[in-house]
Amino acid sequence: MARKDRTEHVFSMGAPAIAAVIRRKEREVVDDFRRGGATSPNNARSLADLGLEDSWPVRRLQRRAVIREPQPGIMYLDEEVWQAVRRTRRRVALAFGAIILLLAFGIWIGFITLG
Repeated sequence: MARKDRTEHVFSMGAPAIAAVIRRKEREVVDDFRRGGATSPNNARSLADLGLEDSWPVRRLQRRAVIREPQPGIMYLDEEVWQAVRRTRRRVALAFGAIILLLAFGIWIGFITLG
């Protein structure tokens, strides 16, 4: 698939689908670090040792300090930060869901009182 076709396909999926793909790709990277035992500074490994390449999910997790680099090219998974990222995502999703429910409830009340 050509790059332009892939870009159009990704944008046609919609935001929830894109978010799901991002979460899945990040989880795969995290699982690779766990399988490789790279979960502490003492057990840090190179991406090649873990069977990974420098990809957007890896860089995204590095920006969030989930993947840390104690030495150039040697990385490990910071489990505490990963859990904090997951908790934050859950809270945001719950807050968004609550807002949607409140809006739906408000619209429903509006129909009842006007109807």
